[in-house]
Amino acid sequence: MPLLSLTHISKSYREPGSDAAVSVLRDISLDIQAGESVAIVGPSGCGKSTLLNILGTLDSPDAGEYVFDGESIAACPVTRLAELRSEKIGFIFQLHHLMPQCTVLENVLLPTLALKSRPAAAVLRQRAESLLASVGLHDRLAWKPAQLSGGERQRVAVVRALINQPKVILADEPTGALDEKNAEALTTLLLDLQKTTGISLVMVTHHPAQAARMGRVLTMHEGSLH
Repeated sequence: MPLLSLTHISKSYREPGSDAAVSVLRDISLDIQAGESVAIVGPSGCGKSTLLNILGTLDSPDAGEYVFDGESIAACPVTRLAELRSEKIGFIFQLHHLMPQCTVLENVLLPTLALKSRPAAAVLRQRAESLLASVGLHDRLAWKPAQLSGGERQRVAVVRALINQPKVILADEPTGALDEKNAEALTTLLLDLQKTTGISLVMVTHHPAQAARMGRVLTMHEGSLH
């Protein structure tokens, strides 16, 4: 059984100040297996981020079925969707969204506060420190985001996405704010972590070279997958 399964998904939005509907996703069917790495590429405005938001249960389709890890998303109440996002989905965005007043360690541990069954604090701290060490940030635990480079901040965001041991990482242009060298390094890091942890990785990117390193590349055009 696929980890993520979309069947005939469609999504439209209303134009501001108008009753006209703009079709963003058109009849999308997609299966993503556990442990698979997938890139989604395509021009701006073609629906890539909307698709990622639906995969992450941050948005809902107008039509079609989404099954995540054996659960029908349409049948899940809001509270269950929040649990799924906390327990099984890690998000990485173009901007790191770290809390400026919190240390690196505190930022990494923030998602654990939403867990329904939260492990002991010592267990979580050990997990956080181990993950930070694995991305070369073992000496930055007490630093604030403003003291870090752009690449370091994105590495913290990666660790934060992994802290709850999710089944899938959804990354929306995670290298978009980085220079070429740091973008390449972050892509390598994500793929290394994906392979060592066995999670699935779905990454939206504008960079063909980074997309080509994924196990599968999907192209979006005008709301359709090719």
